[in-house]
Amino acid sequence: MGNMKIKAKEKNGVVGVKVLIKHDMLTYDQAKKKGVDANFITHITAKVGDKIVYDASTSQFLSKNPMLKFKFKGAKKGDELTISWVDLSGKSVTESKKIK
Repeated sequence: MGNMKIKAKEKNGVVGVKVLIKHDMLTYDQAKKKGVDANFITHITAKVGDKIVYDASTSQFLSKNPMLKFKFKGAKKGDELTISWVDLSGKSVTESKKIK
């Protein structure tokens, strides 16, 4: 748990991003049935340098192993995209990928 697959491609000044996050995303109902604590991603941020290009507060509505897609302007091939997420337990994961 905690791995991400990141794809980022720049075309005509727009960077298209796909992120697959491996996470169980246990809702309160699911956790109660299993007798464990609920745990899901609560915040996701993407940056290029110091510039935030995607920022979302999330909750138990995301599916297990969520896939995110978004686009932004202002980056070029070779720039590094850094994506971070935090879950309810406080675990934080950050990974980076060069834009192609």
